[in-house]
Amino acid sequence: MFDKLEDIVKRYESVLEDINNPETVSDQDKFRKLMKEQSDLTPIVETYKKYINAKENIDESINILENEDDEDLKELAKEELNENKSMVGQLEEKLKFLLIPKDPNDDKNVFVEIRAGAGGDEAALFAANLFRMYSRYAERNNWKVETVSLNENGLGGFKEVIFMIKGNMAYSRLKYESGVHRVQRIPVTESGGRIHTSTVTVAVLPEADEVDVEISQNDLRIDVFRSSGNGGQSVNTTDSAVRITHMPTGIVVSCQDEKSQHKNKDKAMKVLRARLFEIEQEKQQSEQAENRKSQVGTGDRSEKIRTYNFPQGRVTDHRIKLTLHRLDGVLDGDIEELVESLSTADQTEKLKNIQE
Repeated sequence: MFDKLEDIVKRYESVLEDINNPETVSDQDKFRKLMKEQSDLTPIVETYKKYINAKENIDESINILENEDDEDLKELAKEELNENKSMVGQLEEKLKFLLIPKDPNDDKNVFVEIRAGAGGDEAALFAANLFRMYSRYAERNNWKVETVSLNENGLGGFKEVIFMIKGNMAYSRLKYESGVHRVQRIPVTESGGRIHTSTVTVAVLPEADEVDVEISQNDLRIDVFRSSGNGGQSVNTTDSAVRITHMPTGIVVSCQDEKSQHKNKDKAMKVLRARLFEIEQEKQQSEQAENRKSQVGTGDRSEKIRTYNFPQGRVTDHRIKLTLHRLDGVLDGDIEELVESLSTADQTEKLKNIQE
């Protein structure tokens, strides 16, 4: 581990040198990449420096204990020795986690796709609840939410909603939300008062850059049509809605949220790019099946990941066996404990695999 840390320190110093080179500033693309690398390496380097400093303090304290006669000085050295030994242990653990390879998508914006599953209108109503939950979570993090497409059921529920969340490290916090979310409650349409179980599927896709996914215009069929639903005066008056079909894969993306056809096409292309990027990632992950098994469910949409039980006011995440008895708060976007616990569990599993 320490050989790797020494290499990281050398690389960090090299990056700083390049950043301060006047020629680098003129190459904005290179400059951005170097600044990003510096940002990624800084926590590791700073922690390692603290570790080295604590080790040096230990040696100094031992030297005092072995060579000094002053009892007060020796007592002080003994205290510092214990403090620094404890610090070394904590910093070693922190360094192990910091050295876990980062997900290259962590700092990307995300597309979230929520679809009603089993349960009809009740599933659609819960899909709307989840949309609000993620929107409120985004609001708590000062992230921006943009709706791409929305298919309502007439009762205030969503058969499907696709939206984009733009914000710092959005994918790193939301990537564990992909999967089947189950709700147990008495539907508003149920006169008998029986508890129903419904499901909603959530998919979280990192935004893909054009360099991540190359799309040939010859592979696309683009149709324009008139918007429908709530949308102001432009609805049903102009052909602003856009439907893009990717012929090789059969993926179809529609967008009618904007009044401008150009903006709708741009949004639809971003969703298409994200879906194609996900397909490519799944191919790579299937080639590393053992590694995928070690992860805390980050992409299998058929996996039942969480249950929201209304009669008992609880939320249970089945992957990490965590139950919270504050359903109202969770549905109001207070999901940080879930997010943090899932992230920690995933990091712990990855660390275990590295050590094995």
